[in-house]
Amino acid sequence: MTKLLILVGRAAGIFGALLGVASVSARAMGMWHVGSLQIGTLLLGSIAAMVLGTLAYAAAVAERHND
Repeated sequence: MTKLLILVGRAAGIFGALLGVASVSARAMGMWHVGSLQIGTLLLGSIAAMVLGTLAYAAAVAERHND
């Protein structure tokens, strides 16, 4: 279970970071929308993905501590 939590944490963190870079760079180019989504929505999705990654890592650490 710990390995799965670490895998989820890494994947969510990488996805969140990439989505954040994409949204910030799109906004720097003067865009307000990407497809049908607003840039703020993409940035919030980025934050949510990175929070998921952080919580998955915290759960992995807590599970290791209990062993």
